[in-house]
Amino acid sequence: MVDLSHDSRPIIGRGPPLGASFMALATASIALMVADVRYGQLEQVRGWLNSAAYPLQLGIDLPFRAWGWLTESLADRERLQHDNLALTARLRLADLQLQKFAALQEENRRLRAMRRSSAGVATRAIVASILNVDLDPFRHRVLLDKGSADGVFKGQAVLDAQGIFGQVWRVNARSSEAILISDAEHAIPVRSNRSGVRTIAVGTGDPNRLSLPFVTGESDIRKGDLLLSTGMGGVFPPGYPVARVTRVERSAKATFAIVEARPTAALDRDSEVMLVWFDAPAPVETPPATGSPAATPPAARSPEAAPPAAGSPAATPPAADSPPASPAPTIAPPPGAAQ
Repeated sequence: MVDLSHDSRPIIGRGPPLGASFMALATASIALMVADVRYGQLEQVRGWLNSAAYPLQLGIDLPFRAWGWLTESLADRERLQHDNLALTARLRLADLQLQKFAALQEENRRLRAMRRSSAGVATRAIVASILNVDLDPFRHRVLLDKGSADGVFKGQAVLDAQGIFGQVWRVNARSSEAILISDAEHAIPVRSNRSGVRTIAVGTGDPNRLSLPFVTGESDIRKGDLLLSTGMGGVFPPGYPVARVTRVERSAKATFAIVEARPTAALDRDSEVMLVWFDAPAPVETPPATGSPAATPPAARSPEAAPPAAGSPAATPPAADSPPASPAPTIAPPPGAAQ
């Protein structure tokens, strides 16, 4: 049993009445608001209170700010990593496309150059890609992706934008094999563009060197001369660049000079070549010499027009006192003679 003292009244019932307290507080509040609005009396007090409460506000807000910064940093890091991977992939793709565009641009330049260089040489031309290169150092052969199905034939000329590349050596249905002019088994007739001297350029097995073994010491061949194809044999188009002379050595004791030339075609760098069709020049007919049987007109070769031989009766004049000779009988021309 609880023992209550003499002062056991409820706490709410102690002190002044609630109505009086409410009225007092309300009046004080209204007075403070009026004083603050009209006279600005509480600005300084409010500043002091805000300054005193700022550390408390900062301490309460600090954990929330730290959590927000941490989550944002992690999100930014993950987003940056994702963006970095995406940009790296796009950069690699752009690099591949750029390299492809550069290769296409270079290929387009080579094809345009070949087309321009063959405009006045060939009546028809097709571009062939080099599929394979013979690895034998003594055989300069390449495999092309055009064959007899495309009209390629054995012995056909193969060119590039700078000069004569070679000729077709073997033909299959869908591919063909070409021999380069630098092959040791290949030879091509050439002439000097400056002097017109004709000779033969022979492959040496070196893609950067041709030999001209049949140039005599008196021939007008100089270093730097451009050698053009002659068109003889009908294999290569006439007047197309073949090589440029790089070495000329003459000796008084030797009949032939040592002459070397560098091919104008990029034999070791081409990836595309051109197979051409052209009209071979017609052979020039030499007029027969004067006085030959072919040059004598048929009337001059007839028996009636032939002059009488010395000592024959027709060549002896008749005597002054002799009677006139009877007319000679007409001799019929032999069968088949011109009338």
